[in-house]
Amino acid sequence: MIEFRTQGFNGYSIKYSPFFDSRIAVAASANFGLVGNGRLYVLGLNANGAAPEKWFDTQDSLFDTAWSEAHENQIVVAGGDGSIKLFDISLDSFPIASWSEHAREVFSVDWNLINKDTFLSSSWDGTVKIWRPDHQSSLLTLPIHSCTYSAQFSPHNPSVLSAVSSDSCLRLFDLRTPASASNHLTAAIPIHAPPKAMPGRAPPMGIPPSEALTHDWNKYRDTVVATAGVDRTIRTFDIRMPGQGPVAVLPGHEYAVRKISWSPHLSDVLLSASYDMTCRVWTDGSAMGVDQGMQKPDAPFLGPGKEMGRMGRHTEFVTGVDWCLFGAEGWCASCGWDERVLIWDVRAIMQPG
Repeated sequence: MIEFRTQGFNGYSIKYSPFFDSRIAVAASANFGLVGNGRLYVLGLNANGAAPEKWFDTQDSLFDTAWSEAHENQIVVAGGDGSIKLFDISLDSFPIASWSEHAREVFSVDWNLINKDTFLSSSWDGTVKIWRPDHQSSLLTLPIHSCTYSAQFSPHNPSVLSAVSSDSCLRLFDLRTPASASNHLTAAIPIHAPPKAMPGRAPPMGIPPSEALTHDWNKYRDTVVATAGVDRTIRTFDIRMPGQGPVAVLPGHEYAVRKISWSPHLSDVLLSASYDMTCRVWTDGSAMGVDQGMQKPDAPFLGPGKEMGRMGRHTEFVTGVDWCLFGAEGWCASCGWDERVLIWDVRAIMQPG
């Protein structure tokens, strides 16, 4: 396990470069993001561990970061002052572009994996905005009407994007549809709605809604999205059946789940980072081929999904986790409020069977 210390700054987000397996970005904030400066670290991995190649200081907290998919040296950050900044790590310490349209904290940024000239942001002001690096203003604003913690482009379709928010909904937008009164909204899935009852069974009990903090698209199954948040539970949904309820429900974390990430190598595996100071690796059970119709009536969750292992080396809230896109299928990185970045192999914590 490789460790790097973000001295004086508490980690919020961590992302591997899509171009280099030895480069990682970390968005961090002083004073746990409550007040003070932010810092973007660009770390290089070598035989001796992790070392900073560059860092950029900002006047307010940083909550998220995303690498450009078009330019290997460019990276965008989400600011606590409502700003978005684009840095070029081959240049000096000043951003090459900055935008300030959001009225409150920007909590997530995500680059379009297919149309590589666009990225998006989501904010506590209840909006998602779409941007191009060479435009001075946003291209489009999508109203969510609720504090929006996470937004993403689909990795399978450049015109489809999603968001989760404090009102416990997963929203899907298709930019190919007419704007009209729906503002490109195609579905709003209540995350905590009970799953449909199976024939011969009593209807399942509902669950009180709670804030959704994170979500991620499956990299291999283009209709599967995972969500998680304050209620400590990960749920997966098939967007072809928005009224069906969750396909898999994965309980186990002891506090809120702050970040989830599907594996880029295995279609059924995902990682989670939680305020309970652990990272955990899960299977949603889809690779097991188990017929859900054979599920026992008193089963604690749908399908055969389960936790496969956990990493407990962090000593504070774990806020970010990401997979390495290259090489062996298990390497990942995590960051947290303990001012530590850990680079580790998921296979070392997985339980056999």
